[in-house]
Amino acid sequence: MPTPDLSTIDPALASVVAAPSTLALLRELHTAALSEPAYVSTDEQPASVALDRFVALEPDKAALVYLLLRASGARHVVEAGTSFGVSTIYLALAVGQNGGGKVIATENEPTKAAGAREHWRRAGADVERWIELREGDIRETLKADLPKQVDALLLDIWTFLALPTLALVKPRLRVGALIVVDNVIAGAAGYKDLFEYLDDPKNGFRSTTAPYPGGLRVAVYVGEGDP
Repeated sequence: MPTPDLSTIDPALASVVAAPSTLALLRELHTAALSEPAYVSTDEQPASVALDRFVALEPDKAALVYLLLRASGARHVVEAGTSFGVSTIYLALAVGQNGGGKVIATENEPTKAAGAREHWRRAGADVERWIELREGDIRETLKADLPKQVDALLLDIWTFLALPTLALVKPRLRVGALIVVDNVIAGAAGYKDLFEYLDDPKNGFRSTTAPYPGGLRVAVYVGEGDP
């Protein structure tokens, strides 16, 4: 296995306000995640391949999402595809620093959910208190009890579940809400229906793709009927 490039970790963490122990945990988790073989969540790959993998946002992507949430004042965030909970820590830090709210994290695999809970426990109360983990099929777990207003949705999930997940959350999106989708270049074929939906102006989104490895799509909900 090639030696992982860990050079992005510390510059990314320099953008994040967190306790030294939390930053040390993130450094540890990112080091482990970057040491894994590359993986893209498409329906062409068996789920069993990823059961023990982090499948986490890279440090620079995670830091960007954190900064976007801080800048937008996001307080209610849905994370579709939590895995071992690395990116969730960034989301919870942002929500807490914006005045508090809720990060609804979702994970279908019980072993990953347990691992995520342990990482959040280690991150401390300033992280753990803002997270609600929903285990099971996301098409069921997000059907009810969403916040009245959702400020951001992070899609880091099996590509075929991305559009159904957006459909569940969209009725609660506030104007100005962020949608962030990982690996949109590497997983372009699987995201085809999502792209078509986001690119149709009548659905109320405007978006761009940031040129990170694998691609990161950032969309803003401007409201249906926006000129």
